[in-house]
Amino acid sequence: MSRTVHCVRLKQEAEGLDRPPYPGELGQRIFDNVSKQAWQEWLKHQTMLINEYRLSPIDPKARKMLEEEMEKFFFGEGGDLPPDFKPE
Repeated sequence: MSRTVHCVRLKQEAEGLDRPPYPGELGQRIFDNVSKQAWQEWLKHQTMLINEYRLSPIDPKARKMLEEEMEKFFFGEGGDLPPDFKPE
């Protein structure tokens, strides 16, 4: 049976993640408070950020920026869109 969480992103009960998706305290907060659906939304947002800003996931500065955006996406004011981003 799957676990449910009160998702901070969806503002409702939803299916929770199977395990923490990120290391450390932030990963545990996400595991405890974010649904699978909201995590999938983050992955799409993260991909857009990587593409728009031409980030390299192996660059420590890029990883730190993505971690900060992840925290904002779930627990802050939401994720920022790049200034020149034009959705298709």
